[in-house]
Formats: sequence, structure tokens, C-alpha cells
Amino acid sequence: MAEDTSRKRKVRGRKIRGDREQKKRRRARKELARNASRNGNHDEAGTSATNASTGDEGGHLESPEAVAPEPFVETDAVESLRERITGWLAADQPVHLIGPTGCGKTALALSAAAARGRPVVHINGDEAVDTATLVGTYAGGERYEERDEFVSGVSKKTQIVRDRWVDNPLSAAVREGATLVYNEFSRSDPAAHNVLLSVFEEGVLERPGKRGRDRTIDVHPEFRAILTSNDAEYAGVHRQQDALLDRVVGVHVGHYDAETEREIVRTHVDVDVDVDTRDGDSDDGKSKRAAGNDERGALDPEAIGAVVETTRTLREELPFVVGTRAAITAAKGIAVFGSQAGAESAQQQTDGGQATLDDELLADVFTDVLGSKLAGTEIDDVQALRERITDTL
Repeated sequence: MAEDTSRKRKVRGRKIRGDREQKKRRRARKELARNASRNGNHDEAGTSATNASTGDEGGHLESPEAVAPEPFVETDAVESLRERITGWLAADQPVHLIGPTGCGKTALALSAAAARGRPVVHINGDEAVDTATLVGTYAGGERYEERDEFVSGVSKKTQIVRDRWVDNPLSAAVREGATLVYNEFSRSDPAAHNVLLSVFEEGVLERPGKRGRDRTIDVHPEFRAILTSNDAEYAGVHRQQDALLDRVVGVHVGHYDAETEREIVRTHVDVDVDVDTRDGDSDDGKSKRAAGNDERGALDPEAIGAVVETTRTLREELPFVVGTRAAITAAKGIAVFGSQAGAESAQQQTDGGQATLDDELLADVFTDVLGSKLAGTEIDDVQALRERITDTL
């Protein structure tokens, strides 16, 4: 009888020791998870609340409000395009926006993503992007200790080192049901996009390099993807595999109509342009915003119309793409140059403080704006470009 009691006591002692060791391991794992969560959040990006609730260690998730483009013009043409995009997303189809540079693909994609009200993951493609850049990889190790002091005067210490896996944007997006905006995705090597095939088709993301049952992630039912790229003939653009292109819907985006381009230019100039005061002696040394009507060369509707009309004409005449971005840049330059003292030869001020453009100023500004596009074209030098622009005007 005494032997049985002693045996039971020993068994119970081992069981208690095992329970305590399990609790220590659980506490150590929880502490590691808390430390990783604290280190992974990025308050400066405005995503700390989202990251804390989702466990987004890399800080890849952004709120819809944070990514919504500002300013963003919503004319009938823009709204119609965005409705096509959101309609295909509602049908659970990845969308591929294709169009020339400077036509507003990225802003349109971000606006459509924000309209869903889901978190957004925004990435940019380039030659350096590979599968690990999208999915994740092992990054260093995690170390923690277990101390066993069950027996008085005896201390046993065990160190455990584990590889630490860090998820990258695609993993975060498919797990949390975010909208992935993959900008310029065709500039990445097509081999990096093989992981997208199973995501779009089977609803499973495979994470090469990850071991065990965590190798795959089931795609969240709210996950959606918007890809943007330039036309295939652009330099640095890779043709993607047909198997991937067969799984996405291609929406071609061209240049907007004249009314939309005028509104886009007006909005960007009013919001973004800083101009110096006319006497150059403001109290705080800061520039004034062009949105007001005092002490600056404002662009009236006629001037904005002239910039847009010039852009649209040059688009037809020059051997390279002249996008809406070029019109915005030109308008900003004209607002600044027209506001400077002594610029009477380039821009005359009316009684209302508005600016009247002449062809010389337009030619000067557009020569600067488009001067970087000459490489590989039939136009020999900047002077030849200016002559072409002058002739067009």
C-alpha cells in the first residue's frame, strides 16, 4: 500500500512539473508575439490601429481613407471607368488596368480600392521584385529561454532558437481580405507572379520556403486585386504569362476627354501650386497658395483651357506620349512663372489678377516639361523640340 501511494505521488509530481513547463512555453510564445506586434506597427503611416487588430507585422495594410487620392476629379467619364472596375471586383474578378503613362491609372486604381471600404495593400513593381518580395521570407531568428527551477537549488536553462518568418504584402492582403493595388506590375519578372495563379484560381496562396502546414494560406473571401501597367511596347515592360492574363479582366484606360482633363488640371493647380509673393518680402518667408486670388498669377478657365488644348494637340503631333500629367506640370509652371516680378513679357496681368497666356510662354514651359522624353525619338535636340512645339502652337 505504501509503495502504491509513493508511486502515485511521483507520477503526480511529474504531471505538475509538465503542466508548469507547458505554461512557461505558452507565456514565452505570447511574449514573442506581443513583441513582434509592437515592432511591426507603424504609427507614422497611420496604420497602427489596423495592424494591431490584424497582426500585420510588416505594416502593409492601409486604411481606405489613407490611400484615397486627393485631389481626385470625378466627372462622368471618370465615374464610368471606376464603376466598371468596382463592378468587376464585385464579380470577384482581378482587374488589370492598361494604358499610357500619365493617364491616371494609379489614381483610378486607388480610388476604386478605397471605394470598397476594405484595407488596402499598395505595392510597386520593378526588376527587383521576386516571389519572396511578394509572399515573405525567413528573416533572422527568434530566441527565448525556458528556466526549470522546480527542484530547490537546481536551475535548468534551455535556449530555443527558431527561424522568424516575415510576411510580405501579398500574404497580408490575402489573409486579411484587403484590396491589393499592384502598380506597374508588368515591370516585375513574370516568374515572380506564378504565386498569383493559385490565388486567382484556387483561392490558395502557396508560400515557398515556409515549412509544414503553414506553407499555404486560404485566400480571404473579400480579397481583391487591381493591377496596373503600361502598354506592352514600353521599355522595361515584361510580357506576362498567358496563364495569368487569362485569369484577369483587362480594362484599357486612355486619355480622358477635354472636359475631364481641364477639371483635373484646375484641381491640381488650385490645390498643389506654391507661388512666391510678388514683392518677395512676406513676413514669414513662406510662399502663398495659388488657390486664392491675391498676389499671384492665377490661371483662369481660359488659361487652363489653353494648356489642355496645347497638350491634346501635342499628343497628336509628337512621337512620344504626352499625358495628362504633362498638362498638370505645365499649368503649375505657368502659374509660378506668371507670378514672378518682371514676367510681363511672358504673362500680362488683367485687372482681375488673372493671367493671359501667350505662345512664347507655352512653348518655353512645354519644352521643359517634355524635354526629358527625347531619347530614342526622331527629334534630335531640345531646340528641335521647341521648334516643333512652336509650329504646333
